[in-house]
Amino acid sequence: MQHASRFTQLTALAFGIAGALAVGQVHASGFQLKENSVKGMGAAFAGAGVNETDSSVVANNPATMARFEGTTMQVDVTAIDLSYEFKGTGTDALGRPMTGGNGGDAGDIAAVPALSVIHKLDNGLAFGAMVSAPFGLKTEYDDGWVGRYYAHTSDVEIIDLTLAAALDIIPDRFSVGAGIIYSRADVTLSKSVDFGSLLFSNPATRPLPFARPQAADGFAEIQGDDTGFGWTVGANLRPTDKFAIGVSYRSEIDYELEGTADWTVPGNVAAVFGASPTTRPLFQDGAAMAKLTTPSVLSVDMRYDITDRFAMMATWAETGWESLREVRIDFANPDPDSVEPFAWRDSEFMSLGGEFKLNEAWILRAGVAYDETPTHIETRTPRLPDADRMWYSIGATWQATPALEVNFGYTRIEPDSPEIDLHAETSLQTLTGPFDGHANLYGVSAQYKF
Repeated sequence: MQHASRFTQLTALAFGIAGALAVGQVHASGFQLKENSVKGMGAAFAGAGVNETDSSVVANNPATMARFEGTTMQVDVTAIDLSYEFKGTGTDALGRPMTGGNGGDAGDIAAVPALSVIHKLDNGLAFGAMVSAPFGLKTEYDDGWVGRYYAHTSDVEIIDLTLAAALDIIPDRFSVGAGIIYSRADVTLSKSVDFGSLLFSNPATRPLPFARPQAADGFAEIQGDDTGFGWTVGANLRPTDKFAIGVSYRSEIDYELEGTADWTVPGNVAAVFGASPTTRPLFQDGAAMAKLTTPSVLSVDMRYDITDRFAMMATWAETGWESLREVRIDFANPDPDSVEPFAWRDSEFMSLGGEFKLNEAWILRAGVAYDETPTHIETRTPRLPDADRMWYSIGATWQATPALEVNFGYTRIEPDSPEIDLHAETSLQTLTGPFDGHANLYGVSAQYKF
């Protein structure tokens, strides 16, 4: 087959794992998950790193652990109800409208759990451990939708185990903390493959009746996992009894995702590939590897107790998404590497919240936040139709007993009209238009002090 090299172009056309690794839900920038504390969520995470009654500080700012007493255990669960619907259109390589529907509601309901424990010693040392999910998503489009060649299913799970310690440098005034992070990433993603466009691009196979865009769809799925290590540090300063300020930093974590590539090739297309020794090895199931780096996070948290019953909190955070410049898939089979550029930008998160002690049994809180997207329309995909968004949060704490408290939280997230504008160079496909999306977050947690 004289133009066999054309077939290798489908590697980039058929499956860009970068699109799936970069995919995120609407509740945080990129694919970041902030939902490790229901108490924090109730105030839009304003002041979460200096909250002396929330043991999620193990991950949010380990220095604040030094402000605890005895042993504290906390369990948090947040249900994320994500809704995303595509409102745009697409065309194939011949300029014809893409067949299929809008993909339905690509969102899903997912639970994000967290477990934390802190033990404070009498000598000023405190130790803590926490299991949380700092990054992740779950989205799925209907079979055969107009954007099927860009995304079908995306399932990203990143779970952290953080082990941290804190020390009072100046008792009740200044403390520092640090921790190590053991993290596991598990990624499964899939999309349809337009083998008809590939055959149409080759003059030798163009006469075939199925060598037309959208006439010979296949499917590809990649699964990979790996473990990585990172670290976190923090400081907590209380210049007065009423004011606290904390600074924390979480490092980048590198993963080398190793797993499998599973190709579904139509029988008539497979027969064409099998007719030549040059193309016969292509699009065969086998091993695949891709590197992924999750971003660093720098946070500044503040809290001011205006009265004994009312406090204001604020947070500024920067997520280092510039670490995601590109993602490259290395196939064990002779398919060439698939490279997809992202060139994401660092993003900022800013929140303001308040807390009011209604009585001895109830504390009420609320907050609002602005969350920037790291994406831009030049490389934005339906796996991540991300946009700047606003958070609106309310929450409450019920002190059931002197040792047991129960927390409730709700957040509504509204993105700013996310849009995509994709033009695939290798296939001349287009997919353009807005998404209609939002998220509702429902959380409940319990904390017990021994």
